[in-house]
Amino acid sequence: MRNLDEDNITRAVIGAHAKAASSRMREVMTSLVQHLHAFAREIALTEEEWFHGIQFLTEVGHITSDARQEFILLSDTLGLSMLVTALNNKKPHGCTESTVFGPFHIENSPHVELGGDVANGAQGEPCFVRGTIVNLAGHPIPHAELQVWQADAAGNYDVQYADRDVHRARATLVADADGAFHFKSIRAEAYPIPHDGPVGRMLKALGRHPWRPAHLHFMITAPGYERLITHVFREGDRYLDSDAVFGVRSSLIADWVQHPAGVAPDGTPSDVPFNTLSFRFVLNPAPAGESGRRQANSVGWKPRKELET
Repeated sequence: MRNLDEDNITRAVIGAHAKAASSRMREVMTSLVQHLHAFAREIALTEEEWFHGIQFLTEVGHITSDARQEFILLSDTLGLSMLVTALNNKKPHGCTESTVFGPFHIENSPHVELGGDVANGAQGEPCFVRGTIVNLAGHPIPHAELQVWQADAAGNYDVQYADRDVHRARATLVADADGAFHFKSIRAEAYPIPHDGPVGRMLKALGRHPWRPAHLHFMITAPGYERLITHVFREGDRYLDSDAVFGVRSSLIADWVQHPAGVAPDGTPSDVPFNTLSFRFVLNPAPAGESGRRQANSVGWKPRKELET
């Protein structure tokens, strides 16, 4: 492999992968090299631009921490996360659509009984959420597990605060025998993704904003069905048509109905206005042997202490 030049170096690199132990890895890396080299040739990439690119990726790595996953933000804002989701989650018509996982999910969120307060002190206007989980025939799916999480009124998730071990606006619940669930939380609000780092500088240089429309995250699993990772978006949000991570689907938009102070849906008095949200989730049957499989984009952020155990 001596005397390589711009005309033969791509073939040489691909040839060096011939003994890869995994045929899939060889396939992926061959295509990656081909596309990267084609990209460099197409735009006549300069050495200065390439060094800037290396510096950018280095900064993305440096800012990534227990509370922040800048690489997921980069993937999300380039549309790659949503593309991978779309490629891996083709469903029959009528199933609830999937969308991006995001960087703020954690494993082992606290279990809350149906009707319980998921907010746990998170700031925001009260919201009472209810819904059902059914199959394509409309029959209830009993005892499905739901993980829910959302940002607070300030636009922050619990893991973004100094006391990130105190979980707020995040919980795991189990639907009842009729596939129904209900809980108390807070009204979803639009918020900017973290934009004080390299991804934020990239967005600014591209003339893009960092905002996401208001939404509530759901991950739903049940035996015999594919795992669903999705959002429910708030109707009327100004960022529905310019989501910084390209995750909005029309079928996932719902009304957060506002109510004046008075008797809440759980029968308790509310001294402040509150909201209600209702949504029906339709799960896709899993192929034999793949019950409850994860979506391709669902390997999410975990605190380092969980990764090390």
